[in-house]
Amino acid sequence: MKRAIDNSEHLRQVTGSLIMNADDWGRDRQTTDRALDCVRRGSVTSVSAMVFMEDSERAAITAREFGVDSGLHLNLTTPFSGRGCSSMLRECQEKIARYLLRHRLAQVMFHPGLTCEFEHVVKAQIDEFGRLYGRSPTRLDGHHHMHLCANVLSQGLLPLGAIVRRNFSFAVGEKSVWNRLYRRWIDRRLAKRHRLTDYFFSLEPVEPVSRLQRIFSLAHKWVVEVEAHPVKPDEYRFLMEEAILRLGSDVKVVSVGALSWNRAHA
Repeated sequence: MKRAIDNSEHLRQVTGSLIMNADDWGRDRQTTDRALDCVRRGSVTSVSAMVFMEDSERAAITAREFGVDSGLHLNLTTPFSGRGCSSMLRECQEKIARYLLRHRLAQVMFHPGLTCEFEHVVKAQIDEFGRLYGRSPTRLDGHHHMHLCANVLSQGLLPLGAIVRRNFSFAVGEKSVWNRLYRRWIDRRLAKRHRLTDYFFSLEPVEPVSRLQRIFSLAHKWVVEVEAHPVKPDEYRFLMEEAILRLGSDVKVVSVGALSWNRAHA
């Protein structure tokens, strides 16, 4: 029997941390290079890597060369652009993408006819990450956040005990009651098998700065992840400016890998 993860205990033991994560590492050369600029600048601490994409091979080499903390960015919706992807894998992903993108509520509905496709596509990406990075992914999130879709969760396709990205955090009034209740239910379900941060936000919009000040202030007490896309011009400019470094100057800024190590040894 698989043992459930006591996530709340670990969160109490690891507090006061800010994770700045750049998504889509390896999607293409520009995306990788802009994220690397931010890593070297010190405004990004971790990246989420895509596999079977046109820059995946070079991105993995770059990550290992510069010691970039990397997790798997599970991709179920954007066509694989890498040359090392089999036609069968492409076809399976295309079927999944058609379903998930057909309607905004498709991701909350379990599709029994696609269980084999989901299993194949998720496992292939986990294995490919292992080949490229020389280790299994200890943390996972999803392109367009589809790692939280019903099939992935119901089929238990994410590795037990891995750090998995939770739903976006919203204050009362930002989303409907039913929307927030559904997200809370998913997060509680995740916490039974995986490790989660306390809060998760997007970097965008970067204005007003007061919004980011409120988000960063939570990291004095809680584990907070902020998702960034440096390939976007406004986010890249902000991440390369002094302002972002000043905003995070009074909080503990860590990579997800460092947080994982702390939890494993708590």
